[in-house]
Amino acid sequence: MNEKTTIFQTRILAEATIFIALTIVLKDVLPPIYELPQGGSVTVAGLVPLVWFALRRGIKYGVFAGFVYGLLHAILPGAYIIHPVQGLLDYPLAFAALGLAGISKRKSPIGGVAVGVIGRFLCSFAAGMIFFATLDLPGVWTSVVYNGIYLIPEFVITAIVILILLRRRLLHVYM
Repeated sequence: MNEKTTIFQTRILAEATIFIALTIVLKDVLPPIYELPQGGSVTVAGLVPLVWFALRRGIKYGVFAGFVYGLLHAILPGAYIIHPVQGLLDYPLAFAALGLAGISKRKSPIGGVAVGVIGRFLCSFAAGMIFFATLDLPGVWTSVVYNGIYLIPEFVITAIVILILLRRRLLHVYM
């Protein structure tokens, strides 16, 4: 590994730390717009920093940052964990899935937002099916509705803020 590679990786790690810290402030420190009883909330652009980072740096670094944030989020007050597998699905894996937004790094940022939020939805849906609902058709709909109630508004808020960042040419600033 040469010196330029090391400097680049250090810069990305420092940037990831800043974006994770921004996510903690927006998602865990500021009060949510609304919160559901068994986890899940609509925040004031709480997903934007992780998605923004994934769009800037790609899937590999986006998934890493989301996973780290998910681990931190799981140990912060307000986490709702009833089983280790459910905790893994709802926290580190669900937020790591937001890093999938990096798949469309420059081509379709809103498509990337959709891919990331759908990935997070699938993780939370699986946790809901396994640990909170029954494994039949009503259970499927229960998990879909419960997770959709907060993830659809989160997608809309995130997409709007990402569009604003794009229009202001801030999405890829300082790269």
